[in-house]
Amino acid sequence: MLMRLFAAIAVFLVPLLLVPTTSEAHGPTRQKVTLTTSVPAAPADVWAVIGNFQDMSWHPAVFSSTGEGGNAIDATRVLTLGEASGPTISEVLYKFSDEKMSYSYRITDVKVEVLPVTNYSSHLTVKPGKDGGSLIEWRGAFYRGYPNNDPPENLNDEAAIAAVSGVYKAGLDALNERFSGN
Repeated sequence: MLMRLFAAIAVFLVPLLLVPTTSEAHGPTRQKVTLTTSVPAAPADVWAVIGNFQDMSWHPAVFSSTGEGGNAIDATRVLTLGEASGPTISEVLYKFSDEKMSYSYRITDVKVEVLPVTNYSSHLTVKPGKDGGSLIEWRGAFYRGYPNNDPPENLNDEAAIAAVSGVYKAGLDALNERFSGN
């Protein structure tokens, strides 16, 4: 009887021993980046510049932006970077609120050589700041460009975070310069 009890317990415990522990598990984890800047301009003035999903001319890396659907949900845009023949990023809008001065979008197509991320989504918002100014917040969530274990250095978590942070910083710096007059 005791032998049967041990056998029954073993049937349930042995499979648990074969499951890897979290220290042995690998693979990508969702990364997040949030950057903000404060500018001495009214939120409505800032939103007038960045609130049109179809127009990203305020970002210094964007050579041109084309798209369809305006600010409606499922609107699309294609950003051409650097120059007319530069690489592109395709995006779709999935949330938009003039009232909250915010929109959310996700990348639908980008080469990892251009931006080393996958499953990228982002949120851009303008909030009232100090002394009548504005706080601009840009945040995103994504996975690294290489979805498997042991990614190459240019497609690992650190590369993805650095690239997204660089994109956000360049855009926010340009807005800060535009509205601060520096």
